[in-house]
Amino acid sequence: MLCTTKSTRRPPASRSALVFAVFGCLIAFLAVSDRAQSKGLQNSHVLSTFGEYKYQPDFKQFDYVNPDAPKGGVLREGAFGTFDSLNLFSISGNPAGHVGLIYDSLFEGSLDEPLVSYGLIAESVSFPDDYSSATFKLRQEARWHDGKPITPEDVIFTLEAVKAAHPGYAQYYKNVTAVEKTGDREVTFRFDTTGNRELPIIVADLTILPKHFWEGSNDKGEKRDLATSTLEAPLSSGPYRVKDVIPGSSIVLERVADYWAKDLPAKIGKHNIGEFQIAYFLDRTVMLEAFKAGNLDVMVENQAKRWATAYTFPAVEKGEVIKQVFKTKNPQGMQAFVFNTRRSKFSDPRVRLAFNYAFDFEWTNKNLFYGQYTRNPSYFSESELASRGLPEGRELEILEEVRGQVPEEVFTTEYKNPVTANKKDARNNFRTALRLLKQAGWVTKGKSLVNAETGERMTVEFLVRSPDFERIILPYKRTLDRLGMEITIRTVDTSQFGNRMDTYDFDVMVGSWGQSLSPGNEQRDYWSTASADRKGGRNHVGIKDPAIDKLIDRVIFAEDRDEQIAATRALDRVLLWNHFVVPMWFFNGTRMARWDRFGLPETETEYGFSFRSTWWYDEAKAKALDDN
Repeated sequence: MLCTTKSTRRPPASRSALVFAVFGCLIAFLAVSDRAQSKGLQNSHVLSTFGEYKYQPDFKQFDYVNPDAPKGGVLREGAFGTFDSLNLFSISGNPAGHVGLIYDSLFEGSLDEPLVSYGLIAESVSFPDDYSSATFKLRQEARWHDGKPITPEDVIFTLEAVKAAHPGYAQYYKNVTAVEKTGDREVTFRFDTTGNRELPIIVADLTILPKHFWEGSNDKGEKRDLATSTLEAPLSSGPYRVKDVIPGSSIVLERVADYWAKDLPAKIGKHNIGEFQIAYFLDRTVMLEAFKAGNLDVMVENQAKRWATAYTFPAVEKGEVIKQVFKTKNPQGMQAFVFNTRRSKFSDPRVRLAFNYAFDFEWTNKNLFYGQYTRNPSYFSESELASRGLPEGRELEILEEVRGQVPEEVFTTEYKNPVTANKKDARNNFRTALRLLKQAGWVTKGKSLVNAETGERMTVEFLVRSPDFERIILPYKRTLDRLGMEITIRTVDTSQFGNRMDTYDFDVMVGSWGQSLSPGNEQRDYWSTASADRKGGRNHVGIKDPAIDKLIDRVIFAEDRDEQIAATRALDRVLLWNHFVVPMWFFNGTRMARWDRFGLPETETEYGFSFRSTWWYDEAKAKALDDN
């Protein structure tokens, strides 16, 4: 169904689906070569976690772009849901998709090498060997769309403003204690800890905002406030600007012809489309019909059934519409049925595990998904970060530090999801679920599952924001009903879903956590005690576990790649054995259909899919298509 985000570096800037698309896919990275580990890093054009990088200081452009790509044309997209704001940095409001395209950050990620980025607003970065600070030299030519220069004062304002506007940012940047101007075009971030090699990453990825705009007033004379939602087009510095908005219905972004960074090596051959037109739909089936009718140019398909059965119309058969799956080498994060453990009925891990035994993934995959999915065995699937077998070596040493505080199975048993290969397995899994529920104090009276002490019936509401999930949950519901539970499915719109997610007003919801090849501070937002009760956070489960807090710190403060891998596997293993979620599935790729009006670079990107920045409108193809 939903494709989990491929990587996450930034905190969520809002509660909408845009969070998972924009902030899930914009990555920043840290430069740590062998020399840098011992002597710090000075005036580098590149940041690379693994110490190696592809593009030297004199590089001309990325290999995965077409430097001669023509500029212009229109790309029409559909988006699911609605929006009521253009402000990505406030917890209030539901921002429009694609608005991230109007912004620039200090550094720009590379998509054909793992965890590497190059200077954008900042031409270079320096930091000491203890990672206690990071200094960025801003480019003299960096400009806002109104022509004013981007200054250290803008950087300072941005950090302070986003921390004040959104609790997610306050948590994410909590180790950044100060930012100050240290030269005419130089700004230095100071950290309250040493040894956290991810902190330069975090500040390098900071989206820079114009101080003079946000401290000014709008056309009505009202003072702007980054903490509130707004439909005023924000001033920015990126390759696109907002051209037109119909609240809740559509948004149009236009390419900035005199974009200040268009000739930088990190931008050559990018941002070729002249205009993005995004129409919003409340029904994905209606969106697909709009695509089939030629009213949309691209369709990213998130439902296996539709991909298998609905793309057989004449334009596909004639080659006018191209179906393609784009794959990357990034980890597959966890998509799951998420328990709200703040509610006492889900406080016992045996109850949560019983839900896993009641879920028949194999039947679901075969009958609903046409066998297209793989079940999540890890929070870091398809990567070396995923736990496997039994812990050994450095991972075991790390886990020994929390022995007695984590489930004993962490040390004795490899985690595996229940499997239903046949009817016998289904019966056995059902009995196991009943046994686990009984052990946790839930017994069957008549046809109802009730708490043995209070007599309260087990009632569970599944909260979803897409009707597509209803057909998936219904077969699951039938099994849970047989266990004696009272199950309801509540489908709400994007705004309501966001409100309830922000305030943790749910029993079970469909959620996801994206991961990168270099996990770090975002894990605190996902799983730490400090984020469990913070409004708008990503610790949806409500985890408050000192052992997990300690493992998160081991990931963040890992001294080398081997330790980072070991610590991440340890964290993964402990999360799995606590049964905080019922793992769902992943599809390693992005399914997309497109009308054949666009040119694609010959070299595909391996560590990210970004058609909006690398494709171009092909006049010849478009004319041939229109002539047919």
